[in-house]
Amino acid sequence: MGQQHQHLEPTGDSLADEAKHTLEQQGEQWTDMRSAIFEVLAGFEKPASAYDIADLVSQKRGKRVAPNSVYRILDVFVNNNLAMRVESANAYIANAHPGCVHDCIFLVCETCGEATHIDDDTLSQGVRKVAQSHGFVPERPVMEVLGRCAKCA
Repeated sequence: MGQQHQHLEPTGDSLADEAKHTLEQQGEQWTDMRSAIFEVLAGFEKPASAYDIADLVSQKRGKRVAPNSVYRILDVFVNNNLAMRVESANAYIANAHPGCVHDCIFLVCETCGEATHIDDDTLSQGVRKVAQSHGFVPERPVMEVLGRCAKCA
């Protein structure tokens, strides 16, 4: 098996604090709207769409938040490693360890929608090497395994 590792998984306020710190280290601002979107995103147990996030933020703030605004902030989060995009679901999950950068592998359950995030540097480096051997410069490998989780199998 590849080189897997475990992280301390911060939650709640400690995760939000780590996300804020990580974003500010990158020269970005932690605004009230970014904070609200991150809090809602981190509260989801499954990958969430920008529309799901916009609906909940709108409810909490008492005024409509446009999905386009949420998409822009999610792009900032993904680019700064605060969130990860599950491509096959067109949805996002909060990164439980934003200070740590790895190529992510997702195990996506087609029954319940759960996405389990795995770090396996050996596997992801292998994918990068194969791409490079074909003259391709990989920026962000997207690795998703579709199937059924242990609960649904």
